[in-house]
Amino acid sequence: MSPRKEVFFDSGGVRCAADLYWPDHAQGPVPCVVMGHGASGTKRLALPAYAAKFTACGMAVLAFDYRGWGASEGRPRQVIDTGAQREDYRAAIRYARAQPGIDPDRVALWGTSYSGGHVLDVAADDPRVAAVVSQVPFIDARQRGRLRRALTPEKVVRLLRFTIAAIRDTGRARRGRPPLLVPVVADPWRLAVFTDAAARAALLGSGGEATGWRNAIAPRAMFTLPRYRAGTADRLTMPVLMCLAEHDTEGSSEFADRLAARMADATVLRYPLGHFDVYLAPHFGPISDAQARFLQQALRPSHLARSTGSSGD
Repeated sequence: MSPRKEVFFDSGGVRCAADLYWPDHAQGPVPCVVMGHGASGTKRLALPAYAAKFTACGMAVLAFDYRGWGASEGRPRQVIDTGAQREDYRAAIRYARAQPGIDPDRVALWGTSYSGGHVLDVAADDPRVAAVVSQVPFIDARQRGRLRRALTPEKVVRLLRFTIAAIRDTGRARRGRPPLLVPVVADPWRLAVFTDAAARAALLGSGGEATGWRNAIAPRAMFTLPRYRAGTADRLTMPVLMCLAEHDTEGSSEFADRLAARMADATVLRYPLGHFDVYLAPHFGPISDAQARFLQQALRPSHLARSTGSSGD
């Protein structure tokens, strides 16, 4: 593993924690990949494995925790705030660009699941972002793809129980009370966000709570899920890699595919997998290798010079 240093940056007046990874034998300003996790993930849950792949290719990596999650400060805890998470991405980008040894014009974004949508939105507002990787993205709550076709009695009962918990949690928020937390993953028929085996394997098998991640989330998030803004795809002019799972029941791979067709420079890789399979062996290796190759190519100074029409001098 490349050297890892915990650092901190300010986002909206909140102190956010991040891990900064450096490539071995770095010479001159290096490119940097800014990484945030999915809805409940934190910076040391699975992300170090991606950081190892990218630093081995000569890139720095800044993996951060959203405010209110993991090692970052902020309250309430374990509550998803989609707008605040995007602001945290922007603050992390500013921090990375200001670091000695990082080339501010070669900063890329990486996101997965919930953050796979964040990175598209953030990059659309920041044309200086050099490249984007969006893995199994959750982009729009109205576009759930195979979810409706995958409903089972267990999932219907769990959804009803989760909705009741979300209503109660929202009521607590209005009264200024602490969040009503429920598990992120649990066994089938239990109240949780996910109960399928692949989700449990991906979240618990990547180190689980030993990494600083908590198996807890405020269910009020179901009422504030992100919605895609028209025009976002058209404003993405940098190279974008979308890694889609064809059997995804969390986000719509079909919708993501349609968005990619409207981007100026998008590459789409499709895998016959479910949403959580991308984090697990034997799939993690080839998928992360493809991402590393894409970033290595997109962040080359010569590639950026051609993309911007500059001479490269």
